[in-house]
Amino acid sequence: MARRVESRESRVQRRESRVQSRAAKVESRASKVESPSRRSPLELDRLIHERLRLGIISALAANDRLSFNDLKRLLRTTDGNLSVHARKLEDAEYVACDKSFDGRMPRTEYRLTAAGRRALEKYLAHMEAIIKAAKS
Repeated sequence: MARRVESRESRVQRRESRVQSRAAKVESRASKVESPSRRSPLELDRLIHERLRLGIISALAANDRLSFNDLKRLLRTTDGNLSVHARKLEDAEYVACDKSFDGRMPRTEYRLTAAGRRALEKYLAHMEAIIKAAKS
């Protein structure tokens, strides 16, 4: 009987340890998404500056909505690469993802949020200032 109590206690401790570990991973992931308010006004938005993410944001700025497959074709990338970069933009709330079904086929559509549009405009203004300074 004492053995069962010990094993139950150890199982509970292991579960608690796993829950704490998962919570730490979620916290770590959340801290990797850089808050736009914590950056210096002179820094580029590193989240948008990456080539594929800039492509996603730019494509969505020119279109109201684009499906996952449309973005993949337009940017000439793989499913995995696009989904990872789109998720980073979603986590930063620059892009919204809407999932639905078209008959029996799943359909994922992305659209640019107001925060994403502001971030892109700020990024472009910053790049224009850099170009102007370089030409002077």
